[in-house]
Amino acid sequence: MRMGRDFRLYFVLTSFLSLISPLAFAGGTKVIANLTTKVDAISTSELKSVFLEERNTLSDGSHVVPVLERSGTVHEDFLREFLDQTDETLHKYYRGLAFTGTGFIPKTLDSDADVVAYVARTRGALGYVNSETNTQGVKTLTILRPTGADRALQVRVGPEYPATLRQRSIGGIVRLQLTISPEGMVENVSLLGGNPILAQSAMDAVRNWRYSAARSRSKMEVTIPFNPSD
Repeated sequence: MRMGRDFRLYFVLTSFLSLISPLAFAGGTKVIANLTTKVDAISTSELKSVFLEERNTLSDGSHVVPVLERSGTVHEDFLREFLDQTDETLHKYYRGLAFTGTGFIPKTLDSDADVVAYVARTRGALGYVNSETNTQGVKTLTILRPTGADRALQVRVGPEYPATLRQRSIGGIVRLQLTISPEGMVENVSLLGGNPILAQSAMDAVRNWRYSAARSRSKMEVTIPFNPSD
């Protein structure tokens, strides 16, 4: 009888832990904003657009300025998960914006504590820190992820690099939004940002991508990099 009770207790306990573990024990990244920010959540699309300087306002119209960490695991994880970038490609991108006068190189700080302190005193600042960092004095934003994040890419067709741009060493990234059918076909492609010549090549390629099946249509954002040195 005792073994039966112990087993039931073990089953209930492990079931409970499986429910709370993603919340209680997860690592990862928190996105933080100045306390004057009115919104409580930000979509992955907005987040990427802000840090790639495609927009300087949030969904409520308030002005926002991105803040970076200089290096480290949190920085690398954030770039990979939310921007589809590495530190090298991102800074090359920023230098391109600064050179053409269409953007700037964001303020870069050394640590989570520095980011929290800066965001706390700077109206409109938006940054990221380790999920376990003390963020008293700033607002932690909920990250809204798009539907379709669980659709596995099964067939990927690479884009053709326009010869005229490759010869001139012109690269960049193209951001697209895809509508994926329940069967996994790409039904629609819309441009979110990027060089229009590169964009056409990227859109032609992703129309031939195939994803895993699902019960309903999904929307997904993808970033296609073009590097003339590849």
